[in-house]
Amino acid sequence: MTVTAATSLKPSTIRIGKRYRASRVDADYDTIVIGSGIGGLTSAALLAREGQKVLVLEQHYTAGGFTHSYGRNGYEWDVGVHYIGDMGSPHTLGRKLFDTITDGQLKWAPMDDNYDRFYLGDRVVNLRAGKDGFRQSLVDAFPDDAQAIDRYIRLLDKVASGVQWYTLSKLSPKLASPLTRRALRLMLPKCFNQTTHEVLSELTDNTALIGALTGQWGDCGVTPKHSSFLIHALIAKHYIHGGYYPVGGAAEMARTIIPVIQSGGGDVMTYADVTEILVEKGRACGVRLADGHTIHAGRIISNAGVINTFETLLPAEVVRRTGYARQRRHIEPSMSHLGLYIGLNATAAELELPKTNFWIYPDEHHDANVAHFLADPDNAPLPVVYISFPSAKDPDYLNRCPGTATIEVVAPTTWSQFEPWKHATWGKRGDAYDALKQRLTERVLETVYDKLPQLRGRIDYVETSTPLSTAWFCRYDQGEIYGLEHTPERFDQDWLRPKTEIPGLYLTGQDILTCGVVGAMIGGLVTTLAIRGVKGAGLAKRIFVDRGAAGPDLQLVTETG
Repeated sequence: MTVTAATSLKPSTIRIGKRYRASRVDADYDTIVIGSGIGGLTSAALLAREGQKVLVLEQHYTAGGFTHSYGRNGYEWDVGVHYIGDMGSPHTLGRKLFDTITDGQLKWAPMDDNYDRFYLGDRVVNLRAGKDGFRQSLVDAFPDDAQAIDRYIRLLDKVASGVQWYTLSKLSPKLASPLTRRALRLMLPKCFNQTTHEVLSELTDNTALIGALTGQWGDCGVTPKHSSFLIHALIAKHYIHGGYYPVGGAAEMARTIIPVIQSGGGDVMTYADVTEILVEKGRACGVRLADGHTIHAGRIISNAGVINTFETLLPAEVVRRTGYARQRRHIEPSMSHLGLYIGLNATAAELELPKTNFWIYPDEHHDANVAHFLADPDNAPLPVVYISFPSAKDPDYLNRCPGTATIEVVAPTTWSQFEPWKHATWGKRGDAYDALKQRLTERVLETVYDKLPQLRGRIDYVETSTPLSTAWFCRYDQGEIYGLEHTPERFDQDWLRPKTEIPGLYLTGQDILTCGVVGAMIGGLVTTLAIRGVKGAGLAKRIFVDRGAAGPDLQLVTETG
């Protein structure tokens, strides 16, 4: 087995997008989008469909943000897409959006009926697809708690129906914010933005059941006592009909979206490192790149994250006038993580790898486990280890990588362990850094072997990414994958909306709504509607109303990634 540090390897050969050169840039773009994550690509594709010429600038060597894929040593992995819900019907909002921005070219494969498996110490809980299957899964594990489980499922429906009003509030005029907040308080259930633990503790005092109900907390990176019930309910509701995986891997997302952007005369350029948003006479009007070249457009959309946008890309004096410093106190970056990318020289079928995700916990006390780990990361048990089997989920994988299989593992870590190397160059962080990665890799692998003993001695290749890898490639400073932390306080910030205080500057992606591929996509949709105003009525009708049996509901959804 070869264990290789991600920072010591050359970039992969999976490159999507056109390599930036100043000579390749036109002079007449309607909109520039910074960052090619799914929120930015969604806004760009929807605006292209509305007749705009859009340029997307990506500093990485390939487009897609956390939805990109990479290859190494004959294997292929997705860095952030592990499963997505609500793709089985063409009428759900997420599927309708994907079909719109890809011209229906992106295809989906269902996972196993048992899509998530929770190991809570010695207890195992299997979630099965479908509302009846979901309920029966929980009742089978907790037969004395059927009434609490039924009340819980009703609460998921309440929150999901209320999210449409929360999402639409992002489009209300800023001057109407006080009125909008009062209206939301009247329309939304009390539990909407309480902590997850507060809400579930009112349903049951069975801590094991609460541990199982919150077994997907890793999908937002916030434990039950700190997460908003809004995000918990959206995740659970999103997967209630099972998980799906993009045929061809996550790279197919950008690959199928880019032609739609190009159809409007625009493009997606990689190696295009934006260093500054240009502001003239108080209005955002262009960007400056690392090579000094400037590009102007009628508006700028930042998909670089709220913190990056205001603390890195904008002039300090412009930021000071927005009041951002006061608002910044109410938001924090989400948890840092490790990623293990495992290659095996046998197929998923030969190794009996499932299409089911594994969530491995010491026990059901998620908050206590994380607290212990943060206090003593070298000795406390890992509070969660998530295992995904992408080569088993993707029916096209063996056409690209015959005779092989892959596994992706995600585990939390602390930024403090890696902070000493934060200024070091990728690939040149030294022996001490590599030794730390080696220890952490072996530790996580032992958890994998515990649940999949048939893999011991069968692993051909392992590559580990750290928060520094995420910071280098995706520009999230502390290696966070979920943007802003999904706490009740974060969801009370009405300034987290597409239209900023700076004319001509918009935000998109996961920070204005929620994390996850579809959450960020809906962020892209809402940004597009904020830009188009009344001219976006046709787009809104196509997405929200013309959805067949699903009706005109708006449900914001999230997933790992």
